[in-house]
Amino acid sequence: MRVAMAQITARSQPSANLAEVAELTAAAAGGGADLIVFPEATMCRFGVPLVPIAEPVDGPWVTGVREIARRDRIAIVVGIFTPGIPTADGIPRVRNTVVVADRSGRLWSYDKIHLYDAFGFAESATVQAGTDPLVVDLPLDDGSSARLGIAICYDVRFPELFGALADAGAQLIAVPASWASGPGKVEQWRALTTARALDSGAYIVAVDQAPGDASATGDGHPTGVGHSRLIDPFGSVVDDEYGGSPRLGVHRLNLSGAVRAREVLGMRANRRPIATPGGPRLPTD
Repeated sequence: MRVAMAQITARSQPSANLAEVAELTAAAAGGGADLIVFPEATMCRFGVPLVPIAEPVDGPWVTGVREIARRDRIAIVVGIFTPGIPTADGIPRVRNTVVVADRSGRLWSYDKIHLYDAFGFAESATVQAGTDPLVVDLPLDDGSSARLGIAICYDVRFPELFGALADAGAQLIAVPASWASGPGKVEQWRALTTARALDSGAYIVAVDQAPGDASATGDGHPTGVGHSRLIDPFGSVVDDEYGGSPRLGVHRLNLSGAVRAREVLGMRANRRPIATPGGPRLPTD
């Protein structure tokens, strides 16, 4: 299987971002890719009002994505915003969503479960959390299929989600992100994406926004640090980690690596129930 990673700097105009999705998807398909993964918030960057931008998954922006997938016969994973339910106080909200369109235009969607209420930012103030994990089967040219799980950005800090995706048979897990910059954040990105590959025994396709003037808001909103990376089930980077500039790359995966990692490492089969510890225990004599 060939997977493309599109590290872009999203702009505030959804039409311009859709045009870039179309251009890069055509290039990835020309390079033989079966799947292209774009970052979180590809539809529109963070740092601008998102309620007027949000569209349902049957709206024109996602319809455009599905048409691109059908045109180029390639699956697309891309971050968007969909309408959410207002809070009890009537505050409007969106959902932070990733859609998956397969090569025939069939569509699935995942709403980010773990919201970025961290480092002084409160995503939950304007975003409604999702509840349901997502694993889909993507048809490939040779008649086989790839089992794909989805997580979004801050989800990468929660190994339980990746374990659930692995237990559902995910061979690769796409992690579109708009990873906020700051001290140590690149190191955390590297450590967490590698750890989730080892936890799950799956390929992790972690695609971040590239930093740049178009996404730098200066007001604490997540933007991106780049450094997109594809990690194999044994924790090694496939090919090379991306830098801080926009980049498109196509990478070959052997999906049997997920089965082998789980057999050899045993991290799913060898799990044991762990009770929550009580209070401090006195030492024995």
